[in-house]
Amino acid sequence: MIKLQVIGNLGKDALVNNVNGKSVINFNVAHTERFKDAQGNQKDRTTWVDCSYWTDRTAVAPYLKKGTQVYVEGTPDVRSYTTADGRQGASLTLRITSVQLLGAKPGGTTAPDQSAGASYAPSTSSAGDDSPVDDLPF
Repeated sequence: MIKLQVIGNLGKDALVNNVNGKSVINFNVAHTERFKDAQGNQKDRTTWVDCSYWTDRTAVAPYLKKGTQVYVEGTPDVRSYTTADGRQGASLTLRITSVQLLGAKPGGTTAPDQSAGASYAPSTSSAGDDSPVDDLPF
């Protein structure tokens, strides 16, 4: 099994379609990686991922707006194609198994599920002392 995880921003608003009686949410995510080239110059490389989320839980779709930061996870597929001018191209597609809204859209609108439970905070000891809590599973 191959699983791909992407954190990025939506390039446009999500579209909900109905295909053979099943709902699918289509959107694309841009992940930009910053790096330095051999001469030490700062460069950006953006990878676009076309996403298809086959689900009956389409209530998330109105929150999948252009610019919103998301975490998506799913099974990847690379599709090759020929452009109108005869060049070969490829696109990365992802069949989504999980999507999470991570933060605010540019402009300050927060996602509805942004709550204190969305961020990790280790629990404190019930004994009332200030000793560190060991929360490691091993």
